[in-house]
Amino acid sequence: MPLLEVSSVSKRFGGVKAVNEVSFGVEKGMVKAVIGPNGAGKTTLFNLISGFFAPDSGEIRFAGRPIQGEPLHRVAAMGLSRTFQHIRLFPHMTALENVMVGRHLRSRAGFLAGMLRLGTRREEREVRDAAQELMDFLGIAALADAEATSLSYGQQRAVELARALAPGPEMVLLDEPAAGLNMRETADLSRLIGRIRDRGVTVLLVEHDMSLVMGISDEVVVLSYGEKIADADPRAVQRDPQVVRVYLGDDEC
Repeated sequence: MPLLEVSSVSKRFGGVKAVNEVSFGVEKGMVKAVIGPNGAGKTTLFNLISGFFAPDSGEIRFAGRPIQGEPLHRVAAMGLSRTFQHIRLFPHMTALENVMVGRHLRSRAGFLAGMLRLGTRREEREVRDAAQELMDFLGIAALADAEATSLSYGQQRAVELARALAPGPEMVLLDEPAAGLNMRETADLSRLIGRIRDRGVTVLLVEHDMSLVMGISDEVVVLSYGEKIADADPRAVQRDPQVVRVYLGDDEC
């Protein structure tokens, strides 16, 4: 059984079908990418999976349980976390404190305590230690005491990734994680995603950087105008005539 199952999912906004009868699965332990031209429905699909939107039809199952229509916090509590296309770190908090907020989702004190720095001393120490360990794992421990929004764009991306991993999810959704990164930062990100998979976390990402996608993905789903046109390993996708037509035609990646 796939860890994530998307079955005939559709979402309409007015007269536009942003996602139309899309189905695919993500096996536990893999890195799977969703690609497609601008306007293909990729971010809408992510929002459906993570609980920002409820689908008009179809079913989404995570770890065997239906999650379509569930609010974001319940989806996160089930073990599915995400990052965003536009970085959403808390200003006036350090990088470590931002990661601790994510870890508080697992604590008894909860998310609000993470924002207000409340909770028992023992629990707060455990949350801090776990957040520091995760930042060390991602190679950003030296940034712990820096105000998050003062960091470079690539560093902020790494902190956001650490915060998404802090609750200990089974799967993390990465929405264009390489956006705004230079070549060196993108190469670092590729290595981090591989380490995350090795840590036992399944990864589903939306991404425009094809070198990153083809270098790290086990499987790739291709969307065009809200519909799935391919779902296979990277080499097969690169050879698919319909995919080639989409990317070499009038649409731009």
